Order: sequence, then C-alpha cells, then structure tokens
Amino acid sequence: MPMIESRHGVLVVDKPADVTSAGVVAKIKKMLGAKKVGHTGALDPFATGVLLCCINKATKLARFFLQSRKTYRTLLYLGVETDTQDATGQVTARGNISDITPGRVQEAVGSFVGELDQQPPAFSALKHKGTQLYKLARQGTPVLKPPRRVTIDRIDVRQTSLPEVEFDVSCSAGTYIRTLCADIGRQLGCGGHLKALRRLESSRFSVTEALSIEDVAELIRRDAVWDRVISMADALRGVPAWNAEPELMEKIAHGRPLTQVDAKEIQIPGDGLIKVVDGSNRLLAVVRHRQRTQDFKYEGVFI
Repeated sequence: MPMIESRHGVLVVDKPADVTSAGVVAKIKKMLGAKKVGHTGALDPFATGVLLCCINKATKLARFFLQSRKTYRTLLYLGVETDTQDATGQVTARGNISDITPGRVQEAVGSFVGELDQQPPAFSALKHKGTQLYKLARQGTPVLKPPRRVTIDRIDVRQTSLPEVEFDVSCSAGTYIRTLCADIGRQLGCGGHLKALRRLESSRFSVTEALSIEDVAELIRRDAVWDRVISMADALRGVPAWNAEPELMEKIAHGRPLTQVDAKEIQIPGDGLIKVVDGSNRLLAVVRHRQRTQDFKYEGVFI
C-alpha cells in the first residue's frame, strides 16, 4: 500500500493478547502505509480489547481521549498474590478461600465503588527520576508512588466460580485494575490477582465495533479499510459541534480570537470542549469555552 498522508482518523482495534500496544500500533502503521499512528492509552501485553489507533493528524486528538472513562471485563483470581498483581508475576503469598462466599465477594467488590485513593503498583510504566517503575522493580529496587484519587463508577459481578470472580468495572482514567483486584483480595483476607483483562469500552468506543488485526488486513486487501476509519470530527463523540461559516474559518486559519459574537448561532456549553467543523464535517479546530471570561481557548487547530 502506498504511503497515505492525506487521510486521517481513528481506527478501533481489538488488541490481541501477548502483544504490546506499541506493537499493534507499529503493525497498523505499516499495514496502512500511514505516516504516523499512535494509541490513546496502552493495555498490558496480556490484555485484550479496545485500542484506539489515531492515524496521521488524528494523533493530535489523543490527549482528548486519554482522560476518558473506561470499562473492563475482569477475571480476579482469589487466594494467590503476585508481585505484579497479575498472572505474569511471581507468587508472593497464598491464602485460604474456604470461607469465601459469593455474598462476601459481592460485599467486598461493592465497597470499592465511588472515589478512592489507589496506590499505583510498583510494576507500572510510571516513572521515578526518569526510569519506569517496572524496570526498577525488576532490578530489586521497587519504588512506590503516592496514592492517586480514582473513581470506580460501577462494578457488576457476572460470575463467581471460586477461586475466580468475573466482573465488569467502569472507572476513571488512571485506575489500575490489577491493583483493584489485589485490594479486593486483601479486603477478603485471602489475597488475589488479576488473571485476565479485556477493555470493553474507551472514549465511547465499544469493543463491538473494534476490528481484529486480521479484519484490518482483509479490509486492506479489499481496499475498504478507510470505510471503517472514523473521521476526526466523528471520533470526538459527545463533544458538541460548531458549524463554521467562511468568515469563522478564516479567523481560525489565522489563529485569531473567537468571541461570543462568533458563536451567537450555537448552543454553548458552560465550560467545555467544542469541535468546530465545516460543511463537510471536516474538523477545523477544537476550542474550549471559558464561562468566566466568556471567550474561547484554542485546544487544537487542524486546518
């Protein structure tokens, strides 16, 4: 496929297990012949599910997706703790699950819904003095970062078949599901770790619309892959649109300030993002309305 630099958008990929997110991105870039491809939040190599691949100019949208809420299908294994809090690590402790019941599991899981302070794991990609924590942990010098405030919107237990518990969890960005599993196991008094993880939703994109690597290859073979690439404007789901007239497009092209007068024809959110599009739904800019100062701040220009 020839190098494609004039096409931009977001491809929803169903990441397979046992490959890194960066590896998936590199493969998609090569398959599409794109100049640039980036993702909007990595999954661990063993995890599967929604991985948003931003193509060419759409890589500039990644930061709008990074703080989005996410939903995961999670398999918790009770009675065994590991140093990584997941199935890839070394066993550090074993606990008794003979007195664990589905009722106790439900009660423990439910106690984690809401805002909570979560300790980031020592085996993570966070950095300490420029070095990723998992590298320090593997060297035998683990570093723990201060707890972070996260929000668990809901946890739905799907099945309890001890020692395994399957549940779906919706949460804020920055939540570590393996830490959640370890904490639930600790609360039950038997320990636990994350055995399997699948991301079901991210930034309003569902795994039901995701393409496998094989799907992408087949669509490329049929010259139909761009029919499945979501335009930059449509990728900003839930962000209100502002249809720009030529005069407004000219102001954006030259980076001139946008005023309330310019926006007299649109419904303006109190505070928040607005995507500015032309008559063909081409994304021109993303601006943020600031109610206090009654003006707009450019967050990205794509003309």
